[in-house]
Amino acid sequence: MAATIKDVARRARVSIASVSRTLNNSSSVTADVRERVLRAASRLHYTPHAAARSLISRRTHTIGLLLPDIHGEYFSELIRGVDRAARARGLHLLVSSTHGNNTEAADAVRSMNGRVDGLLMMSPYIGGASLEDALPSGLPTVLINTHEPAGIGAAFVVDDFGGARAMTAHLVATGYHDIAHIRGPANDFQSLERERGYRAGLAADGVPRVIDGDFTEESGYLAGRALAATHPWPEAVFAANDTMAIGCLFALTEAGVRVPHDIALGGFDDIPLARFVSPPLTTVRVDVAAMGRRALESLIVSIADPNAAGRSSIETVPVELVVRASCGAASRRRTPCEEAGA
Repeated sequence: MAATIKDVARRARVSIASVSRTLNNSSSVTADVRERVLRAASRLHYTPHAAARSLISRRTHTIGLLLPDIHGEYFSELIRGVDRAARARGLHLLVSSTHGNNTEAADAVRSMNGRVDGLLMMSPYIGGASLEDALPSGLPTVLINTHEPAGIGAAFVVDDFGGARAMTAHLVATGYHDIAHIRGPANDFQSLERERGYRAGLAADGVPRVIDGDFTEESGYLAGRALAATHPWPEAVFAANDTMAIGCLFALTEAGVRVPHDIALGGFDDIPLARFVSPPLTTVRVDVAAMGRRALESLIVSIADPNAAGRSSIETVPVELVVRASCGAASRRRTPCEEAGA
């Protein structure tokens, strides 16, 4: 049978209360008692009962992370940033995906209520029930790149518009005028902001050429096949994320279209794979892992201070243009987006 707190107290020759204070890092425990308790717990392989500790502390030491999807490098980087920050504080993650479905999002939020101390939520989809209606009252929540952040605690919003405008302006400055755009889902906040930035970045005589995508490799590949079959080809393609850009690159290469000699290419996010494809991808960098870490740190503040949980604040996550070989620019450089026309 598993050892109990009574077993630890008996072996260490202290009271159960002393064991509890030691395991909860109380400053009132003497060094001698702490050493005896920890030695006894180690020898007995004692692990505190999480449910019992939660009843006493009213904390689960668990953070909920609700994402629209968990597939792909973008979301793995975000989870990595949140998880590393959580582990450093002795916290665990409960991760769930909505698969872009508002009903599933509401169900996931309800299932987490009472099981987590706070919630990190990315809900970029527009339409359906209000977030305020779905979120349990009193649950500390931090939003990430969500279309209705105002009034629901802290929020972190990527400068999708500024980054997309900077990318398009860079392609124009490089000498391209016929620039196609592979956009994301029509009901996605990030997709709409990046398309808006693309349109704003076109030169006055530029004519928008928009192709539907859904942020997946397959949609980028299909868009690339369609572009390769189009005459005349566009001079450049800006995909709304790197995943679609890489799918497009594969389709163009397969069709014998040379990047950037025949068609220049740019993406968005700077996922780790972007620098290793051939040619390396020009993109807009978002430090996704750092964004996850900052969101977790903000949530910790809200959990510790109920007054902070009720205060609304929005932090814009900066982006930067990363110029690599796929756009055909003569030099490779990293440029803050405000210097590139954002």
